[in-house]
Amino acid sequence: MSAIRSFKGMQPKLGQKVFIDNSAVVIGDVVLGDDASVWPNTVIRGDMHSIKIGARCSIQDGSILHITHASDYNPGGYPLILGDDVTVGHMAMLHGCTIGNQVLIGMQAMVMDGAIIEDQVVLGAGSLVPPGKTLKSGHLYVGRPAKAIRELNDKELSYFKYTAANYVKLKDEYLAEPQIS
Repeated sequence: MSAIRSFKGMQPKLGQKVFIDNSAVVIGDVVLGDDASVWPNTVIRGDMHSIKIGARCSIQDGSILHITHASDYNPGGYPLILGDDVTVGHMAMLHGCTIGNQVLIGMQAMVMDGAIIEDQVVLGAGSLVPPGKTLKSGHLYVGRPAKAIRELNDKELSYFKYTAANYVKLKDEYLAEPQIS
């Protein structure tokens, strides 16, 4: 069974037909929207602020999702917010940032405190979004630090819905799989 844990009285809230792999850990003030999927060895830790993950989001293997706590250095802190239809690639790290709808976060990408990724953005594998930076809608960003390379074409824009639906289908197959005791 996956490790779904409360922290200081805050219990993760799961939408309809959510899949959380047995090796994943989800802690505290976390909301997972309908049809979300959390894959092996992922950590989602809402211990000192909230995490909201929208519908049809897929959080791939080994990803780490956390918040920025409130302090004298950062009054209010930053929650972690993901819109709908977000695909987070393997081993990505999202920390106290806001991700819009229909976003693809590449493998091993890192998005830091207070950063904002608007709707319909592709962030390339291994890219780094520094604290407080905003990535504008409709572009491909790559690099460390991430820079806009070009606008997304129609085929790429249609891919967001496709990949979200593909992971919904896959997680449904996992949910239908008999469990071994």
